[in-house]
Amino acid sequence: MQVCCYVYLNMMNRQPNNLIKASSPYLLQHAYNPVNWYEWGDEALSKAQRENKLILVSIGYSACHWCHVMERESFELQEVAEVMNKYFVCIKVDREERPDVDQIYMLAIQLMSGSGGWPLNCICLPDQRPVYAGTYFKKEDWISILLNIADLWNNEPDKAMAYAVRLTDGIRQAEMVVPVVRVDPYTKTSLEEITAAWKLTFDMEEGGYKRVPKFPLPNNWQFFLRYSYLMKDDETHVAALLTLEKMALGGIYDQIGGGFARYSVDRRWHVPHFEKMLYDNAQLISLYAEAYKYSGKELFKEVAEETIHWIEREMTSSEGLFYAALDADSEGIEGKFYVWDLQEFENILGPDAVLLADYFGITDQGNWEEEETNIPLRIYTTRAYADLKGISPEDFSAKVRLAKQKLLAAREKRVRPGLDDKCLTAWNAMMIRALAESSQAFGKEEYYLSAKKAAQFILSDLRTPQGGLLRNYKNGKATITGFLDDYAFFIAALIALYEVDFNDHWLQEARQLTDWVLTNFSDHDSPMLYYTAANGEILIARKHEIMDNVIPSANSVMAQNLKHLGLLYDESDYINKADEMLDAVYPQIKAYGSAYSNWAMQLLNEVFGINEIALTGNSTQQKKELGLAYIPNKIILGGTNSLLPLLKDKQSIETKIYICRNKACQLPVTTVEEALKLIN
Repeated sequence: MQVCCYVYLNMMNRQPNNLIKASSPYLLQHAYNPVNWYEWGDEALSKAQRENKLILVSIGYSACHWCHVMERESFELQEVAEVMNKYFVCIKVDREERPDVDQIYMLAIQLMSGSGGWPLNCICLPDQRPVYAGTYFKKEDWISILLNIADLWNNEPDKAMAYAVRLTDGIRQAEMVVPVVRVDPYTKTSLEEITAAWKLTFDMEEGGYKRVPKFPLPNNWQFFLRYSYLMKDDETHVAALLTLEKMALGGIYDQIGGGFARYSVDRRWHVPHFEKMLYDNAQLISLYAEAYKYSGKELFKEVAEETIHWIEREMTSSEGLFYAALDADSEGIEGKFYVWDLQEFENILGPDAVLLADYFGITDQGNWEEEETNIPLRIYTTRAYADLKGISPEDFSAKVRLAKQKLLAAREKRVRPGLDDKCLTAWNAMMIRALAESSQAFGKEEYYLSAKKAAQFILSDLRTPQGGLLRNYKNGKATITGFLDDYAFFIAALIALYEVDFNDHWLQEARQLTDWVLTNFSDHDSPMLYYTAANGEILIARKHEIMDNVIPSANSVMAQNLKHLGLLYDESDYINKADEMLDAVYPQIKAYGSAYSNWAMQLLNEVFGINEIALTGNSTQQKKELGLAYIPNKIILGGTNSLLPLLKDKQSIETKIYICRNKACQLPVTTVEEALKLIN
């Protein structure tokens, strides 16, 4: 508490800079720096042009640990600020609000150094073209770099401009995707060629890949679940389930309160980088829900539901939207909110402390770098541990539930990590989809109702007058023109909601937004869609987003949307567009599968086909049973008054299930058991 008070008083002794007007929590964190920061926008960019000053673009996000470190070590110091203010127009960017700006300057650093990360610090000419970029710098190195580049601009501007020309050309040409005419059909061999080298990277002892740090990469493992099921492949089956189990038992998962940290710094998923991101957790809920349907493992259901409960408890706004992130630090110390010493553990849990300390790996010596400090983690599932100790599984589960309640109540009294309370459309859409899918996987209507509430709010309050989407909602205000990922993920969420309640309204909205995307984001020289809209802000380059990273690329999600909507509406233009996108990127999938895992899932659907499951009549029970079944390559449609082409001639009082593919339907059946036989 003393640290917080000191920071507060220190801020009060300073005059705020221009960021005091920002809404972004990340920008507001820098509002009392002595650096004369500006937000990205006309005011700062015009000032640079008018004064012929270099631009310093510093990009980060609120939960970024090293962003905070560089702020403390450099941006809060007067001697550093004097150099920055004298020679540069300094702009702070929240990469989550402005991924378009981040995308360009991240490409710049990757072209210069082969790697990137945050904080991302880029020095640009007055016209925004970059000349130098790096990530975290120590104070002395930072000052030296600033002075050297300022000297270059003052004394040899032609040299700086020549380098900016080459670098900007590289940014504009990077990741260009041109149309490809496919000759041969995709086959199982196509899939095997993609996964052969990919499998060699599996860590078959600890899960994940043979590298550290270890990121969850949920889209990778979702692909392997589906690949192992459809291809009947043992190696990917084992690797995917092992990875999910190791993550669920490790320190990367918050064993007390639910939810996953962003990554693990070690091979065993033991020590997390403690920030919690909405986009990670939304995807992981979807992944664990799917893995539960695939395997029936109770651990996977437990983790998905605990993570949903954390979202409901700590990350949900009064409007029903979902906040962006929780910081890694509290009281200036990474992970302090989440760790325990044995004495505190024993004081809280009393007679059960010895048993539960063993279960959660809490020791007197500690299991982390700090002496006597423990990150809760497990070796065994609840049932396996109970069996090992000869305890009734039901009794031990009750003890664990009670212990978590007590520990959570005690933890809530600590100084909390900072909350980034902005609500981003793309990330909210991932969470809406996760809740819709979980409502089916676990038979929980309340998850669907939460998803519905958030979706309805976006449709009513995050729209432009022309019918497009806005990206950001905070403090009662929607801002920032939507990017391709906002549209792609929200369209996918609307399709997921339709599959829960068969309300055509969701599909009608999805179709309208898809047409908006095709009108405003199309590239006439490529099958890919631009990341920014035609009417958006003009930057030094207009880029596509192709590669699937910790978040699937906007283009791969949009391609899947086009395929699904094309089948639902019998719209050949959508289907052809999706096929063209996959054809163009297929050579890159073969070269680097793990960076194209969402594209690879579309390829799975091409090889195995998509089952169009049409329900007629009063099919509530059948829909529920189908929601529990594992059918990775499917779309489900139904309803008594639907205008969808596949349902138009199949209206019936009697419940019937049609299994259709490639514009042909098999004879209807009345039970899910019969339908699954037709599918399999």
